[in-house]
Amino acid sequence: MSDVFDQTRETTSRSAIKGETQQFLTFTLGDEEYGVDIMTVREIKGWTETTRLPNTSDYMRGVMNLRGLIIPIFDLRARFTGVLTEATSKHVIIVLAAGERTVSVLADTVSDILTVNIDEIKPTPELEATVEQLYVTGLIAVENRMVVVLDIEKLLNKSLEAIDLSAA
Repeated sequence: MSDVFDQTRETTSRSAIKGETQQFLTFTLGDEEYGVDIMTVREIKGWTETTRLPNTSDYMRGVMNLRGLIIPIFDLRARFTGVLTEATSKHVIIVLAAGERTVSVLADTVSDILTVNIDEIKPTPELEATVEQLYVTGLIAVENRMVVVLDIEKLLNKSLEAIDLSAA
């Protein structure tokens, strides 16, 4: 599966230079669909139990060992709504590069890889700021659905400020 992402990253890099299109990996949390820049995606894997760290927020599900790298797993549903995901074998973990760190998010499903023209990404309406809206960079209308584009670096770097895994 990582070969597909490597090829997609190369295509995305060439397109980004032209300024024409951008690609997003989309995933679901309940009925909501979210997208992250495909260039941040490192791997997708099935749910596995995590090791919980003491004194962390509920949305920080714990850590996993991925080929010797200790990676935190964030539950975006819990981060956005306060409702913890009851993870099952049908859930997925999306491993992402957030700045200098590698992190992962728990999602219900991976939906699609969307390729959109940059001008198709619409700004979010100016509303009272919620936790979710602080990390939304835009909206993409696709057929009869709306994809919320997340700035994963802003979202996770804020969460990572309180977690230091460098000693792990």
